[in-house]
Amino acid sequence: MDLRQLEAFAAVMSAGSVTAAGKMLGRSQPSVTRVIQELEQELGFALFERSGPKVTPTQKAFMMYGEVESALLGIRNIRQRAQHIAREENHQIKLVAISALAAGLLPSALSRLPQSLRPQQIQLQSMSPENVVQAVLSKTMDLGAVSLPLEHRGLDIHWIGEAPCVAVLPADSALAAHPVLSMEQLVEQTLITMANPYRFRRRIDKAFHDAGGKAPRMLDTNTSLIAMQMARVGLGVALVDPFTATGVPLEGVVVRPIACNIPFFFGLISAFASPLSDVARALIDEIASSAKRLLPQMVMHEASAHDALLQNIYAE
Repeated sequence: MDLRQLEAFAAVMSAGSVTAAGKMLGRSQPSVTRVIQELEQELGFALFERSGPKVTPTQKAFMMYGEVESALLGIRNIRQRAQHIAREENHQIKLVAISALAAGLLPSALSRLPQSLRPQQIQLQSMSPENVVQAVLSKTMDLGAVSLPLEHRGLDIHWIGEAPCVAVLPADSALAAHPVLSMEQLVEQTLITMANPYRFRRRIDKAFHDAGGKAPRMLDTNTSLIAMQMARVGLGVALVDPFTATGVPLEGVVVRPIACNIPFFFGLISAFASPLSDVARALIDEIASSAKRLLPQMVMHEASAHDALLQNIYAE
């Protein structure tokens, strides 16, 4: 298979029809159809079910799509990098982070870089923690900001931040009158938080277990911003990281500290022994400064503290 086939496949998946895909790619409809047919012959299975001008992706097409998108992104990165090298431009940065930090922290840090180091090309993507790590390990991204744990070989951890999670609730909630919410108050509420049992959610579950063992009713989601939106419309109280709650203000809700400290840990990472540009080095410091500016109570740890922090987090 070649790049032309993969681009045609991705375009049809995105546009929903061969005609629209042809317009997106600047090719004729018959040309796109022919390329898709060649790809199907090479793969040995159908990618689309055809009904006149419209097509419906098969299950195997959906299974292929994620890999194809990742491959095309890598090719675009190579093209972009080649253009930068040709122009001898060094002021670029590719960042990847979990959604909480991609929205609540990194834009502020980027805006505070000195003008002389302000990147001319910025790529900022939000991914799951596991995909953040993979993107940094594969060196498709310069820096990553991700929640702990970070025990993977091949990573340089530059520093680790710690800040307590917070509760987000509707502004008209009776609980909004309390400056701090206790575990006894929260356990009686419907709570909304992260579904991943190996990271932030594990510490929330442990906090309620240690507070008496009663398990609250939980609604699951995969980002703090969605949890906050669910709280805003009255579905429950969101327990979220402090960066989303503080860095992405939302009308109609209030943010309250929790009496029990449920820590949110995150680290800034790059590929081990990979040379860093001046922009990346400046950002390593600026992201830490912006985090402290946003959350003055945040505690900074050296990378060497990682194992000790994990012992504390996961100790039964």
